[in-house]
Amino acid sequence: MPFRIVRNDITKMHTDAIVNTANDQPTVGTGCDSAIYKAAGYEELLNYRKEKIGVVPEGEAFITPGFHLPVRYIIHAVSPLYRGGGEGEEEKLRSCYRRSLALAKEHGVRSIAFPLISTGGFGYPKEEGMRIAVDEIHAFLLKEEMEIFLVVFDDKATNLGEKLYPGLDSYIDRHYVEEKRSEEYGAYVGTTRPAAAGPAAAQGTGGLPVEEIKERRRRSEAAEEDAQEMLAEPLCLDFEEEHESRLEERMRHLSDTFSQYLMYLIQSRHMENADVYKRAIVDKKIFSKIKNNVNYHPQKLTALCLCVGAKLNLDESKDLLARAGYALSPCDKTDIIFSYFIENGIYDMIELDIQLEEHGLPCIIS
Repeated sequence: MPFRIVRNDITKMHTDAIVNTANDQPTVGTGCDSAIYKAAGYEELLNYRKEKIGVVPEGEAFITPGFHLPVRYIIHAVSPLYRGGGEGEEEKLRSCYRRSLALAKEHGVRSIAFPLISTGGFGYPKEEGMRIAVDEIHAFLLKEEMEIFLVVFDDKATNLGEKLYPGLDSYIDRHYVEEKRSEEYGAYVGTTRPAAAGPAAAQGTGGLPVEEIKERRRRSEAAEEDAQEMLAEPLCLDFEEEHESRLEERMRHLSDTFSQYLMYLIQSRHMENADVYKRAIVDKKIFSKIKNNVNYHPQKLTALCLCVGAKLNLDESKDLLARAGYALSPCDKTDIIFSYFIENGIYDMIELDIQLEEHGLPCIIS
């Protein structure tokens, strides 16, 4: 796989080169810059920068030895400071990736690890920074061969990853493993399997003690009595005007196509289209096709990403997917991971892609 997104400390990557997010002046910044200087040998690397490199403008890159790092080279991308997006930041950021990859090629680098340039202390929006990184790396790999890693490592990402593991693995087990077992073993999944032949088994008790069977029957009869009492009472629902209005609104969109329903959901949330496709890390051209062609049929992964981008809940996601002829399958781990993120309100495509990678599944972004 020539391009992968991984969660790691970039100073621990065993590649031919790593990329640093450098300042334009020969000074050491915070975050990635500081970590790389400390791991490489702070004074040695800083003196090399002062004596042999000097001032370098934003968007350019320069190369130094790896010093004490387990790499041959450090390529320093002079990262643009984000000032709102109107001062050429995007082109400078794209140039950082292009110049870094060009230097890597010139020096015979076969593997390289990038941080998500400019998205830390330099303030570039994370999703937009990821989209630019993916664009430039993919464009390079269309013509050249190189193993490229995009390394995500910060407190937020690490804490989120650690928080996700137990819940996500359990969620996958419940939705995937049980479904697979039911295919193999039939209707006994999730219930007590039949016991070996014997008096209890012959009575259809599944091997449970007689007292336990009696207690279960007692609880069942009590629950049935409660249900009958509830049904006997007059059912009075205060269906407020707000809910009536929402129901009428939903009914008006019964026959919407995928495109029409997506636009309705975005508008109802008072979101901007750009925010949605950037959060989904979906190409602007593809989103424009969806928006401008009511009968456009997206690929399933694109549709899933847009569910994340529009911050839909699970029911809305299922509804939107169905309009393109798709469903969330309990036998597909990619679908299950998407379901977990959506169900838990985690609308972070970068973290989702890392989880796909860490569960041995094909990535979406990379």
